Amino acid sequence: MSKAILVVGGGFAGLTAAIEAAELGHDVFIIEKSPWLGGRVAQLNKYFPKLCPPSCGLEIQFQRIRKNPRVKFFTLAEVTGLSGSKGNYTVTVRLQPRYTAPHSVDFSLLASSLVNEVDNDFDFGLSKRKALYKSMPFAFPDRYALDAQSLSKADVSRIADANFLNMTEQAREIELDVAAIVVTTGWKPYDVTHLANFGAGNVKNCISNMQMERLSSSFGPTGGRIVRPTDGRAPHSVAFVQCAGSRDQNHLDYCSYICCMASLKQCLYIAEQNPDARITVYYIDLRAPGRYVNVLEKVKAQPNVSFVKGKVAEAVQGRDDKVTLTVEDAVRGEKLTLTHDLVVLATGMQPSLAGDNPQLQLPLDEDGFIAGGEEVGIFAAGCARMPLDVTRTAQSATAAALKAIQTVKGGRRHGQ
Repeated sequence: MSKAILVVGGGFAGLTAAIEAAELGHDVFIIEKSPWLGGRVAQLNKYFPKLCPPSCGLEIQFQRIRKNPRVKFFTLAEVTGLSGSKGNYTVTVRLQPRYTAPHSVDFSLLASSLVNEVDNDFDFGLSKRKALYKSMPFAFPDRYALDAQSLSKADVSRIADANFLNMTEQAREIELDVAAIVVTTGWKPYDVTHLANFGAGNVKNCISNMQMERLSSSFGPTGGRIVRPTDGRAPHSVAFVQCAGSRDQNHLDYCSYICCMASLKQCLYIAEQNPDARITVYYIDLRAPGRYVNVLEKVKAQPNVSFVKGKVAEAVQGRDDKVTLTVEDAVRGEKLTLTHDLVVLATGMQPSLAGDNPQLQLPLDEDGFIAGGEEVGIFAAGCARMPLDVTRTAQSATAAALKAIQTVKGGRRHGQ
């Protein structure tokens, strides 16, 4: 009987679950589909509760993985098959080629010489990247990745004789024997192109809350300067539209828990950079659970921040690349038409498995969150299970790791 544990997803929840299990003496495999570990937290400028940059918490986790031989991880990897039963699973994993040498090589000069550029998914389309790239300075593993599909003919010629690149590398499959599985596949921002009333992603200077995180980040597309994407100018008037597509039967029929806190945090980003900017938060309800109420009070005390209770009905393109909002002021009973330099849509978190057909064949609820599997030794944690902040995500991951360990121990007793 295997005593190993498989963790599917290498974000904050997956890292926590893997480290907790490994430090209790269990072999752990992490499967991550992107080229690096870190998940959504790596894309943030700061995260609660301490408002630390992502490198702060993630580098500690990465260091713990480096020092623990019981943790093995595979990036650019996805589960393609599962057989067996609780306590004795065989998992098939497909590994996509990375094309770069299995150690840290500085490809920055070669990467900058490449011609073709594509939208940078890590920056949610706010920047471009080359085919040979590394998304963040604290990337783990500290290796470049090569997106062969994004190479132009000229680029192919440039890398033809490059050292430490292996363009003949092929995708391959491996099999892992594990006793239990922890699923930490995380979340994705709700697609703004579904929001017709907010311009379906076509209104200039109307961005998502995750795009705001990237604009605010020191290693983001603007080096941390919060500016309008159209002209690179600091906005004098910024609006936050809460519940953009959330608590809506036509989109996400639930509250994503973190959106209010994310907007409050981003109000502070703007106030710190540009104290003269006018900030307006349009909301249905403001939710600041537990100790986070202190953040709400801090933002309310800012002289340049105002709150309007009311639902934003529409966002349209205005003059001079401004954004015009149609808002119902629920307190005054008025319909308002207001214009802002920059509008931030507080889009909710949608589970990554929503609309997907995962090979693990887990039961999903109508929103795409994992709704079972524990009876067969598969445990969901983090935002694969429900909307959570980072602190509660870590707690959820620890709980899932302990349940997986109990399955391992139960299987070993049964095998004996």
